[in-house]
Amino acid sequence: MTTVATDIDTIERITDPDEAESIGLAAYEALLIDLRDLTPQQWDAPTVCAPWTIADMSRHLLGAAKGNASTREMARQQIHGFRRRADFDGNALDATNALQVADHRHLDPNQLLIDLEHVFAESVHTRTHRSRLYDRIAVSIDSGGSTATGMPDRLNLGELFRVVYTRDVWLHRVDIAKALDRTPAMQPAIDGRLVADVVKEWADRHGQPFELHLTGEAGGHYRRSGDGPAIVLDAVDFCWILSGRGQPDPIHGADLLSYRVLF
Repeated sequence: MTTVATDIDTIERITDPDEAESIGLAAYEALLIDLRDLTPQQWDAPTVCAPWTIADMSRHLLGAAKGNASTREMARQQIHGFRRRADFDGNALDATNALQVADHRHLDPNQLLIDLEHVFAESVHTRTHRSRLYDRIAVSIDSGGSTATGMPDRLNLGELFRVVYTRDVWLHRVDIAKALDRTPAMQPAIDGRLVADVVKEWADRHGQPFELHLTGEAGGHYRRSGDGPAIVLDAVDFCWILSGRGQPDPIHGADLLSYRVLF
């Protein structure tokens, strides 16, 4: 069966706080389902985000959720990141992430789950519903550290609160699955919408014609008219590449995949 490609210009970004909240909550709920299924040994499995284990990645996510739920806690973390950025090749975000892991190093997996279950809903509601207050503010993104080549150099804070923090949860769930050689379950209505938002941002960044066929439950068929390349990838692999975690195999249109987006 041939599917009709969606014109990229007809896709709306995720800007409504209610939609952003719904997708954000679903991302955390899916993450918690996966984490509850882990054995004690699996919590110590290494991830692609070295030197983090799955437990460390969960500690980071808990710290980020606490920061999004509390302005005071976010300020504490951001100030620490700014002050310690020299220790992380000038990247304040990496310094902040390291603090989040260190803050929760003492928690065992059971307590990590309890604390994350306790805070995630408030975290998502707070950040998504304040996002429009920050839509006119853009900040520079530090280079160095774990920042991949091709990333945007500025970030709109409204978009950070609305979608990027949710993408972070979503992709770390993928990281955890890959660390265990698993395939994460996807819901077309939720994960497909998140991926479509990523596709739209990516397409707007490079501005060139293309035809993109993303396979899998979160996939879709997208295009911008013109004489552009045809790219076929799994939807999760597409996001994996755009995050800077991987490089595409030599394919027609691989140069367009060098345009990264933030997760």
